[in-house]
Amino acid sequence: MRTKWIAAAVALACAGAAYADTPAKTPEDPRIAAILDALGKVRSIGSVSISPDARHLAWTVKTDGKTVLQVADADGGKAHRVTTSKGCSESAAIWAPDSRHLAFLSDCAGKAPGVEEGKQNDINVVDIATKTPPKRITRLKGYVHGLAWRPDGKALGFLYVPNATRRASATAAAKPQLGEIGVEGVEVQQVAMVDAGGGEVRTLTPAALHVYEFSFSANGDRIAYVAAEPPGDNNWWVAKLYVQPASTGAKALMLVDTVKLSGPLKGLQMAVPRFSPDGKQVAFIGGLMSDQGSNGGDIWTVPSVGGADPVDVTPGIHTTPAWLAWTGPGRLLVGEHAAGASRVSSYELGEGGSKATTLFETPMTIGDGRLSMSVSLSADAHVAAFTASSFDKAPEVQVASLDGSSMPTTVTSFNAGLKPSWGKAESISWKNEGHDVQGWLLYPANYDPSKRYGMIVSIHGGPASMVSPRWPGVGYGGAPLSALGYFVFMPNPRGSYGQGEAFVQANRKDFGYGDMRDVLAGVDAIEKNHPVDDKRLGLTGWSYGGFMTMFGVTQTGRFRAAVAGAGISNWQSYYGQNLIDQWMKPFFGASVYDDPAVYAKSSAINFIKQVKTPTLIVVGERDAECPAPQSFEFWHALRAQGVPTSLVVYPGEGHGFAREASRRDVLARALGWFDKYLPAE
Repeated sequence: MRTKWIAAAVALACAGAAYADTPAKTPEDPRIAAILDALGKVRSIGSVSISPDARHLAWTVKTDGKTVLQVADADGGKAHRVTTSKGCSESAAIWAPDSRHLAFLSDCAGKAPGVEEGKQNDINVVDIATKTPPKRITRLKGYVHGLAWRPDGKALGFLYVPNATRRASATAAAKPQLGEIGVEGVEVQQVAMVDAGGGEVRTLTPAALHVYEFSFSANGDRIAYVAAEPPGDNNWWVAKLYVQPASTGAKALMLVDTVKLSGPLKGLQMAVPRFSPDGKQVAFIGGLMSDQGSNGGDIWTVPSVGGADPVDVTPGIHTTPAWLAWTGPGRLLVGEHAAGASRVSSYELGEGGSKATTLFETPMTIGDGRLSMSVSLSADAHVAAFTASSFDKAPEVQVASLDGSSMPTTVTSFNAGLKPSWGKAESISWKNEGHDVQGWLLYPANYDPSKRYGMIVSIHGGPASMVSPRWPGVGYGGAPLSALGYFVFMPNPRGSYGQGEAFVQANRKDFGYGDMRDVLAGVDAIEKNHPVDDKRLGLTGWSYGGFMTMFGVTQTGRFRAAVAGAGISNWQSYYGQNLIDQWMKPFFGASVYDDPAVYAKSSAINFIKQVKTPTLIVVGERDAECPAPQSFEFWHALRAQGVPTSLVVYPGEGHGFAREASRRDVLARALGWFDKYLPAE
């Protein structure tokens, strides 16, 4: 969910709401401190790239508090730094087509004027054969990401927001909504290009379009991209697919506008545009998506010269493709969600649709740091590299042979000494109302089958997203709750990725009803086979999960404690508070002005008299997706009903908390809340 909100609305807060710039007000608990310290020990891996000749790897890994670039042989051996920078962060490593030059971002240039978040990144290129120092090839003032080598290796394309004051994402803290809203201070992201040896930065795409992602054609003469009119945070849900020559001032050809289509893609979202090897087609992911970056849908193709509607080449599949790359004529490599797991498949395209062959499937979360489920490929597409983690394995770099005969091999040991302080993970499957549903269950730490335990249900955001196994960072989530002695159930109810597009769309115009019935059916299934005390159930979630928490406690008294993070309590007032109502129409079927009843139906505030569950509410002051007034409204209503509640607002934070102190504080408060209201007998 994405939204901007008017900052002045925070003034509606009444006495009693806490602004958390101080440590948690829960009693000191050595268990919580130990959990937080353990979570902070992981060395995160930001990006992974395999050289086109498959002989070398490059990755960026957290080292002494900073992310640094390393190069290694393809088996992970002889890993070493190729820079000597100190106190700088390096990211977004990507090999050139010659397998010799390596591009990356570095913030060694320092802080740019007006930039709120971190220091200025610039593009650097290093020749690993000569072992000479990297060359800084740009002098940027703004936000840069999405590096891509032009196929001839002579230039780099990237996404650029000149004079940016923030990261170009609705999860970042929103700019104060001041002046003429939607007109003044609008920041536009465009595709830019710079020669590999440095020089003038050239803007390729029109200033009237905010570009979300792009790719080059095989010969580098064209780019395909997904873009919308600015403001960019607002309009991704109505973005269109374009193709144009890869030159400044070139005319853009619009290939797909889903609003004008008929059929299953009408009014839905597009992501990951990729030219076919011969340049005649563009493939992309199309479907119902909640957020830019959390991709999922069917695979579609469209002629790159226009003149025809896109074609769904994967109708009726029961997985959710999230990323793709052409590996030959009529052949795609696809990263897809599959019932809680990650799968990489080869799709052969034909006249009658496509045929999929699974190359490997793993109960881990994978990615190379670029897009959801993306992997870095060798030039012949025989080898892939990526990071992988699960609930019991901390992140490491893995390399996979894509012949379908073997599983990926771990080639690093950055986190080999880390062991989970939480319990084991189990995939849970059940049926409800004709749906096959899946979720993940974490056992309590130090599990004793002769005892009965409380269980906390943690619902993911989205709703078009999913829970897949991953090692947690310092922040709110299920693993710390398991470490504190609870079962933690993380369901993927209808609306989630992993079971096909029909399942993703199964909660349209039905938020909080069918998906909550799926959740409760999963709770019942677990209680039949696990020692769960039904009188010690908790409910929590963030974003859409925060909404499900707020709404869930109005629909059932089964949960004895709840923690709602960045939730939505009133869809009708939310529609008017945010500036991005575009995302809501595909899910609700109409605007709130045309069909207020469908919004009222799923608004927790309309059922507030039914709540008895003690509820902690937390939100970022500058949340650009789920505005803080929604949390104030729910908190105010609970207080009026005499329901135990607490509201904590984190100054300067957006939808995803940037400050480690904020993340630690939220976790400590939530753990204390559940311990207070779900006490063991």
